[in-house]
Amino acid sequence: MENKKKIHKIYVDRKACIGVATCVVIAPDAFDLDDEGIAIVKEGAEKLDDNKLLMAAQSCPVLAIHLFDEEGNRIFPAKL
Repeated sequence: MENKKKIHKIYVDRKACIGVATCVVIAPDAFDLDDEGIAIVKEGAEKLDDNKLLMAAQSCPVLAIHLFDEEGNRIFPAKL
């Protein structure tokens, strides 16, 4: 039985990103750094494995990667 995708949108807060690139190391098919050294989401990234995307988001030391479900609810990071 196939797992249903939960992550439907990925957003990088460019003002928060400090370019550590742990997201790129964990999910190189989903993230890259632009010319300014800031993380960007690659085209089609939301179709990748939810667990890998969540691990990449959790690896960000400043929580600049936000994950959303189909209804637009934030999955990560949790609201404080």
